[in-house]
Amino acid sequence: MARVLGVGGIFFKSKDPAKLAGWYAEHLGVPVEAAWNGASLKPDAMPPKGLTVWSPFPADTKYFEPSGQAYMINLVVDDLDGALAQVQAGGAELAGEPQDHEYGRFGWFLDPEGNKVELWEPR
Repeated sequence: MARVLGVGGIFFKSKDPAKLAGWYAEHLGVPVEAAWNGASLKPDAMPPKGLTVWSPFPADTKYFEPSGQAYMINLVVDDLDGALAQVQAGGAELAGEPQDHEYGRFGWFLDPEGNKVELWEPR
């Protein structure tokens, strides 16, 4: 049986892909390649205990609110407080207070197009 080995990408629609990609490059250091407004995030750049989670949520989940999207992107960061300050300085709306869990710290924001993004700083 063929098996899934990992997440090969995150693809989503944008009103202005170049502008949104530029915002993520400026405020979170995403290594955007201008030729295609995307970034290649290499697995070896992840922290030692970093991983990618694949998880369907119930259709009535409130976890993605206040965004109206049917998905939420989670990005691994090296400094949660610094990343939240950067996106807020860039005009993002923070969504809730950061939370600590045994597997790391989490914080959320709405990007310039209203997508909810979860930031994760692994322990």
